[in-house]
Amino acid sequence: MNIQWYPGHMTKTRRQMEEDVKFVDMVAEVVDARIPISSRNPDIDAMVGDRPRMMIFNRADQADPVQTGRWLAKFRSMGYAVLETDARTGKGVAQFSAVAKAALKEKIAAWRAKGQVGRPVRVMVVGVPNVGKSTLINKIAKKKSAKAGDRPGVTRGKQWVSVDSGLELLDTPGILWPKFEDETTGMHLAFTGAVKDEVMDSEALAAALMELLRNRYPQALAERYKLAADPAAPGWELLEQAARKRGMLISGGEVDTERMSKVLLDEFRGGKLGRFTLELPEEMPGGDADDVGV
Repeated sequence: MNIQWYPGHMTKTRRQMEEDVKFVDMVAEVVDARIPISSRNPDIDAMVGDRPRMMIFNRADQADPVQTGRWLAKFRSMGYAVLETDARTGKGVAQFSAVAKAALKEKIAAWRAKGQVGRPVRVMVVGVPNVGKSTLINKIAKKKSAKAGDRPGVTRGKQWVSVDSGLELLDTPGILWPKFEDETTGMHLAFTGAVKDEVMDSEALAAALMELLRNRYPQALAERYKLAADPAAPGWELLEQAARKRGMLISGGEVDTERMSKVLLDEFRGGKLGRFTLELPEEMPGGDADDVGV
């Protein structure tokens, strides 16, 4: 299942971001704490250059807290400022300004030495679609100033948001890259809703998610779907078993795997299955287990 989704407006968005980054002091990249590798756009590193960076692990309330801690340690070791948030409830958001200004303290001190006392810190907020950028900005600014949505591709034009006299944010549309490097990246983004459901086979996606949960969080399948997951069972078989347990049958006694697929994906995205991290720091390209507390 090779998932590709690159609407035409994203090419224009990338060009605009390459221009806008020249006018900001820091770039804050929002990632989904459940999939910190797949929800990063590798093109952003090239666009940002040597600008100071912040990594925001959003949706941390749905991620495995132990693994989130390891991810924070990983990016701190790489020189990033880090922040753990749940933009929906606002948890962790209040620390954004302090974390940004602490990371830029030398630059701010240099401005003051030059008499630029009132100059605000300007931060560009970037990330893939539907990762929570606009909701995060709304919470930081304590007002509904950036358009938020629960579907990919809602934020289109660039928007500057003044948080206070010392901080301005540049919201940007979510941007994916033209071709995902591997099938896993596309699937992980699809699991979390960053890619439109209409462009994929939901049953194949749900079967893949079943296998991933069976391998890493088998207790979740046991508790939610009463599955004693066979380590060798393919995902489609687990999907059928779950559908039978839920009584999802259609005419002739056939199991309704299409309906079960939608339920599985909805419950995973809604946090009803538990808190999961599908990617580990040591799986990051160039990752080193020694600096992430293994």
